[in-house]
Amino acid sequence: MFYLVIGSTYRLSLLGVFSAPLVSLMLFIAAIPGVMEANPEKAMKIDPWDEAHAALSVLGYGALGLAAIASVMFMVLNKQLKAHHTKSGLFKKLPPVHSIVVSVVRLTGVGTMVLSAGIFCGLMMKSGGGGAHLWVAIGVWLSYAALLAVWIIRGMTPSKLALSSVSLFVISLLVFAAL
Repeated sequence: MFYLVIGSTYRLSLLGVFSAPLVSLMLFIAAIPGVMEANPEKAMKIDPWDEAHAALSVLGYGALGLAAIASVMFMVLNKQLKAHHTKSGLFKKLPPVHSIVVSVVRLTGVGTMVLSAGIFCGLMMKSGGGGAHLWVAIGVWLSYAALLAVWIIRGMTPSKLALSSVSLFVISLLVFAAL
């Protein structure tokens, strides 16, 4: 959903080329037998806070994932510029550096805000939604909020922003995979 909105809005149509391998990997993992339940139980009661928590958290991570992919685009473009490979087809197809950096910042901001709403809904669930999962989610949220605060208040180079965005996303996926 974010790709369809962001890709056309910020002229990042090549974002699909960078995101397709990640999406393919996730779909492959989801197709492995035993990863998903074959016969899930029918839900007798539905907690709206639980549903909102799940939906908003996934959307937040989707935006943060697109920010990480746009950061990879920036790193590829930056490397090509530094190596003076301006004649390649990929270089000509990539959007300007400034557009990529702006989209990374905006996607990180949107992802952090949506993740905030997801965490709030998780706190409002009837089951209480606590424990290690909550603390890890808050830690991820604080990390992204700190990244944005440093970018806005103190400033950092776009290269450090891109590397931080990719690193935070990979670490957050690894931490949640371990839970």
